[in-house]
Amino acid sequence: MIRAITLLTENFSDWETALINSTGRGYYGFDCRFATPGGVQVTSSGGMLVSPHLAIEAIQPDEVDLLIVCGGTIWQTTQAPDISVLVAAAYQSNAIVAGICDGTRVLALAGVLDAVRHTSNSAENLLSLNYGGAQYYQDVPYAVADRRVITAPGTAPVSFMAAILRTLGLGDENLNAYLAMHAAEHRKPD
Repeated sequence: MIRAITLLTENFSDWETALINSTGRGYYGFDCRFATPGGVQVTSSGGMLVSPHLAIEAIQPDEVDLLIVCGGTIWQTTQAPDISVLVAAAYQSNAIVAGICDGTRVLALAGVLDAVRHTSNSAENLLSLNYGGAQYYQDVPYAVADRRVITAPGTAPVSFMAAILRTLGLGDENLNAYLAMHAAEHRKPD
């Protein structure tokens, strides 16, 4: 069973990680858990109140297969929790680490983007951090996966989900059907 933990903060962007958690839990049997700073309840940007399973501080990096950092407005403020040690340790423990939207900033600060192809909301979003991986930035509107690191702009939750599942080796007919379902709204009428 895949052990997945999604990190949430106050005012997190609820749509960004909903698909990977729903698909992972519902179709692939993931053990999906949610963690917040101090283990306190948080409210999403859409007003959803979440009671987490655990505190971020209680996460044991070697007990996680997939660590997801959800985006949200906090990651560009001084109120952002410093979780770079946790993210780096999870990656060093062979977990897949994934960040979407401003969650990619956390991966940059943790040093995991220094030698892998990656994306974000924009190059400028990460350059302001003076991180070491700027030459690997990909200016694309979809998720990028490279060596157990998945990144995506906030507008790409579907490709984020797909990149994570493929990195886990779960690129099967279920995934193809799920992607077709979510892409249906983008098809041109005949």
